[in-house]
Amino acid sequence: MKKILLLLILLSVTFGKAQKLQNIQSGEKLSYRIHYGLLNAGIANLTTLKTTYKGQPHYYVKGYGKTTGAVRAFFKVEDHYESFINYNTGLPSFYVRNVREGSYTQHFETVFNHGNQTLLLTDKEKNTTKSVNSVAGIQDMLSAFYYLRSLDNSELKVGSIKKLNIWIDDEMFPFQLKVVGIENVKTRFGYINTLKIVPQVLSGRVFKDKEGVTLWVSNDKNHVPIAIKAELAVGSLKADIDSYSNVKYPLAFSK
Repeated sequence: MKKILLLLILLSVTFGKAQKLQNIQSGEKLSYRIHYGLLNAGIANLTTLKTTYKGQPHYYVKGYGKTTGAVRAFFKVEDHYESFINYNTGLPSFYVRNVREGSYTQHFETVFNHGNQTLLLTDKEKNTTKSVNSVAGIQDMLSAFYYLRSLDNSELKVGSIKKLNIWIDDEMFPFQLKVVGIENVKTRFGYINTLKIVPQVLSGRVFKDKEGVTLWVSNDKNHVPIAIKAELAVGSLKADIDSYSNVKYPLAFSK
């Protein structure tokens, strides 16, 4: 499920400079159905709740993904992500990645110190903690998704390329992304106008060069991810919006 969450993040990185998270509503829930070829491969969910963290207003965001059906029979995945995102800055304060993918497991917790550009990384499985140098404006896998959804549509331009540094497991990865056009995309709710986006991961350790990824995000103030497609070495992976609730602005689906 890590790749699905990364793809959801990439849907957002077109949105340039940071703003407050006023376009995100507390209680928002987004769910996606994941397909591998013709197979129903899994689900991914994102939920958001307004709260406080160390006395400051934050969004508490949870991401959850798992394999389902026939795919789960031979490859069981249970991925849990959490992030406390400062409402006024859009920057993460605390991040959890706790995953089980087949026989592989990982449980990291990260505390961000944006004042001196460091972070504190704890490996819960090994019971170790270390300080790591960071960069200004670093995001985690969840905070990037919400942090960059706030930009007004007037600031989006087809052909623009944006860059962002994202803390993924226990290191930082640079991303860049290009808005390539506008398309109407068919969903289970009807058609919706979207921005079509093609990402490039500047480090080849997450997505290989032979994997082509295309992303579609609603062309409105919500910037909700609508569909994602990744061409893999063998087959293709696709995620489509399956349900949504408490989105701040109505999504304009049409038949």
